[in-house]
Amino acid sequence: MTSKIDSIIEDFELLDNWDDRYRYLIELGRALPPFPEAERTDATKVQGCASQVWLVSEPVPGAADGPRLGFLGDSDAHIVRGLIAILLALYSGRTARDIVAADPGAVFARIGLKDHLTPQRSNGLRSMVERIRNDAQRALAEAAS
Repeated sequence: MTSKIDSIIEDFELLDNWDDRYRYLIELGRALPPFPEAERTDATKVQGCASQVWLVSEPVPGAADGPRLGFLGDSDAHIVRGLIAILLALYSGRTARDIVAADPGAVFARIGLKDHLTPQRSNGLRSMVERIRNDAQRALAEAAS
């Protein structure tokens, strides 16, 4: 069975030029589930992003293998919404331990985005990953106490 992130990687590899890849990235962002207006707060806003970005983590119930997290995200920028979609495909539903250990840089390098993002978007992407990892580390700490 192919995971969502594997499917996204395969789709990127099928696209030959960057105009098509950016269009696909924007399509991924458009397919994000609606983000609740009530969650558009300073607490959920990701600092370090040039555009407006909000991320929310929520525990996935019934995880016997340690805390598991789901994520919701949104942005006011189309390409950034696509980056959020990739991050959610990579992280959402995984255990906090797996989230902390995951290497998103390898995924972004494999699909070529690492070399095709502006420095501002790269910084924003790092800020989003840091926020997701911090949420996972907090879930692990809470489970240990």
